[in-house]
Amino acid sequence: MASILDEYEDSQNRRHPVQQHTRLSASNIGITHSGFVNVRLEEEKPIFNKQRIDFTPPEKINHFTVCNNQLCMSLGRDTLLRIDLGKPNQLNQVELGRKDETKVHKLFLDHTGSHLVICLNANECLYLNRNTQKVRSLSRWKGHLIDSVAWNRVLGTEANTGPILVGTSLGLIFEAEISTSEGSLFNTHPDQYFRQVHALEEDGQPAPVCCLEVERGMDSKWFIVATTRKRLFQFMGKVPEGSEQQGFSSIFAQNQDLLPSFQEFPVNMGYSEIAFYTPKLRSFPKAFAWMMGNGVLYGQLDYSRPDSLLSDVQVWEYTPDIDLSSNKPLSIVLTQFHFLLLLRDRVKAICTLNGQVVHEDIFPDKFGSLKRMIKDPAGGLVWIYTELAVFRYHIQREARDVWQMYTSMNRFDLAKEYCRDRPECMDIVLAKEAEHCFQNKRYLESAKCYALTQNYFEEIALKFIEAKEEEALKEFLLKKLSNLKQAERTQITLLVTWLTELYLNRLGRLESRDMEGTVLQEARQEFHAFLGSSRHKDCFYNNRGTIYDLLASHGNVGDMVHFSVIMQDYERVVSHHCQHDNYTAALEVLSKHCEQKVFYKFSPVLMQHIPGKVVDAWIQMGKKLDAKKLIPALVNYSQTGSAQQINESIRYMEFCVYELAVKDEAIHNYLLSLYAKYKPDSLLQYLKQAGTHPSEVHYDLKYALRLCAEHGYQQACVLVYRIMELYEEAVDLALQVDVDLAKSCADLPEDDEELRKKLWLKIARHVVLEEKDVKKAMNCLSSCDLLKIEDILPFFPDFVTIDHFKEAICGSLEEYNRHIEGLKQEMEEATESAKHIREDIQEMRNKYGVVESQEKCAACEFPLLNRPFYLFLCSHMFHYDCLLQEVTPHLPAYRQAKLEELQKKLADTVQPARPRRRPKEEDTVSLGTGQPSREQIKSDIDDIIAAECVFCGDLMIRSIDKPFIDPQKYEEEKSSWL
Repeated sequence: MASILDEYEDSQNRRHPVQQHTRLSASNIGITHSGFVNVRLEEEKPIFNKQRIDFTPPEKINHFTVCNNQLCMSLGRDTLLRIDLGKPNQLNQVELGRKDETKVHKLFLDHTGSHLVICLNANECLYLNRNTQKVRSLSRWKGHLIDSVAWNRVLGTEANTGPILVGTSLGLIFEAEISTSEGSLFNTHPDQYFRQVHALEEDGQPAPVCCLEVERGMDSKWFIVATTRKRLFQFMGKVPEGSEQQGFSSIFAQNQDLLPSFQEFPVNMGYSEIAFYTPKLRSFPKAFAWMMGNGVLYGQLDYSRPDSLLSDVQVWEYTPDIDLSSNKPLSIVLTQFHFLLLLRDRVKAICTLNGQVVHEDIFPDKFGSLKRMIKDPAGGLVWIYTELAVFRYHIQREARDVWQMYTSMNRFDLAKEYCRDRPECMDIVLAKEAEHCFQNKRYLESAKCYALTQNYFEEIALKFIEAKEEEALKEFLLKKLSNLKQAERTQITLLVTWLTELYLNRLGRLESRDMEGTVLQEARQEFHAFLGSSRHKDCFYNNRGTIYDLLASHGNVGDMVHFSVIMQDYERVVSHHCQHDNYTAALEVLSKHCEQKVFYKFSPVLMQHIPGKVVDAWIQMGKKLDAKKLIPALVNYSQTGSAQQINESIRYMEFCVYELAVKDEAIHNYLLSLYAKYKPDSLLQYLKQAGTHPSEVHYDLKYALRLCAEHGYQQACVLVYRIMELYEEAVDLALQVDVDLAKSCADLPEDDEELRKKLWLKIARHVVLEEKDVKKAMNCLSSCDLLKIEDILPFFPDFVTIDHFKEAICGSLEEYNRHIEGLKQEMEEATESAKHIREDIQEMRNKYGVVESQEKCAACEFPLLNRPFYLFLCSHMFHYDCLLQEVTPHLPAYRQAKLEELQKKLADTVQPARPRRRPKEEDTVSLGTGQPSREQIKSDIDDIIAAECVFCGDLMIRSIDKPFIDPQKYEEEKSSWL
């Protein structure tokens, strides 16, 4: 953790930087203004944020390495300090146990942070595992000064390194393996083997192996990169399956016959260093940077290439302030977009995209000169140490300004990739790309990019108009339209109208050139797709009048019809077809879209020209159409039209009546009129099927009667009279047609015998007087049981002999005799019944009942004899007032009123006390002339309240469904219980 003084010093360095920090902006890359305003609420943190570690070493730091959060440093001559960065407060110090003047030359830590190789300047090597405190000697390595180690990231584990490569100062490359086990009885050292596999040279002389790297790419292909002071070597090959544990000797053997692939540079600064960048989501490096005498060789690693691993290489030369004689670069670290060069007193960050120095950090002299820089692949932290201090760099949002660099290089796809979450930057990139495409006359691409920017709409549109690039302008407007929100209705309306005009102009130009081929067809299809866009359907609908005007101004009838169909403006489509006498097409549109209002409007015209097809369409639509609204189309041509039109009208009306069961009176009346005029044979059949009662028929009976009378259809008139229940008129008219028809009418009034008799007399009179057929007249007597011979005799003339009526007269007399006998028997039965009634009345007068003194009223249960009472045959007894109270609520309103009236009259008859000498006169006192006596009033009251027992009579049975509490008094009764 950095101290307060160190933090103050760092803040001063940031406030007054010595470095030259060049940043690209929109102004210095020539980008036009944007609709975004870049406002930062706080100061943006630098990409490379330095922090000094709060650690003061007890001795000078000789060497330093870190990997996988495991930090190791050599202090003084004989001390090794290990720190687990996950537990920074737990320091682990190990003594190497060297008594001589030997010093640590280099430290090598593997990718797991478990295996540490300590190389001494006495050509000896030691090994220390993370889980032990014991330093063990690598005896097989003795005699070699180790400059580089290539760890095996594929086969290496915490217990075993797997096959690794070791480079020496004499250019020799050895293959070795280290294990943490104690080994066998004869082999107690950790190094399992140590054998030479190759040797590197420069100009025919051995050259130190400065760096070594081993990677396995795709298809189990291994790549080995080795560097000397001026050369970079590549070795590649496959290791046979199952033999990977045997090491890399086979790879070097494959390249033995051929000269190894290398790149050489002339300048030699005595050493070199290579750094690799591995993304977090990948298992092998993606890019490399080799620091050597001529500068930094930077490139990508392409594992798919058969000849070389390196691709897109370029050399970034050192800046002028780097002097190889006095100020050499000491170390290099590679990040995603930068490489950091460590000098004696400063750190420089150079962008790998353009080679510019983007950051320079000068270190104070009090800590001594900088020694080395290391990057921990696990955490991405960069470590720098001097003999007295350790520093750490945090790399934050390294890609924040990459978009600007890619933009200046015209690599716009990559620029957009790195500013997806920054809309203000994306806008600048798109504007620059659009301008670049415009200048290179790639107008369509420019329009697509401009449409995504926030630049002024008018300026961009004018640019394309001035360039006379209507297609690009159309593309720009389409893109702008697709990016608008539905709430921006004004802008959408403007763009839709403008685009319609552009499409029409284009179609007009193509048609003027007589281009009837694929180009015109595709253009028209594109225009139709634009008109049918569901996203802007509401805009087209709300502004359809404007669109129609544009289409009409260009004379584009076909597209107008297409647009009308899209807008469901079928009336305009049908009208267009009718104006061009294409009635079949008009009917097809109507049938397809089933617009009722349009059907009603154009049916008269279509009925005039294609009646059969129109009626077929009507029938197909069935109940979707209101037949009553189609009558005008039928009436127009049923009077003056052709036979086909009339027949089709009748066919549709019959369909409505018989198939759809339409009950509308207008439909039935119209069908009646058609039958009456053109198909009289069907008229009578229709009337018979329509019904025989006024409630069953759906036509106007008076209209039907008048229609039939006008055309002289008497039989139909008789049928209508029958339905209207005008039987006399029916019989009178039927007698003019057929007597049998009149007879059928005479029997219809079954409930009115007098009328039946009258009707039959009419028939008999007609038969006798008009037809003068006595035999038929006698048949009338047999057909109607109400007629007697005496009823029809007055109709016959005097000269008719009795022989024709003999049988009928005899039958009539016999019937009279039977009737007289029946009356005599009924009189005898009535006399006997009256006798029995008189006897019962006499018996009831003498009937009495015995009432005991202890009897109580059935209603109030008080003694019965205290007040006037009633005794019923069922033995129930009630006080007069109790019975009155029980019966009154159950009486009808009119009887309650009658009872109240009688009680008032009874009260008015109360007389003052009289002498006892004339009791009969008092009891029979009269209320005056025409007024009932007191006894009569009492009798009337008894008839009302004592007609039956209130408990046993019909009154109680009728009250079984009445509630115990009157609904009108329910609330009052309810509240009384609370």
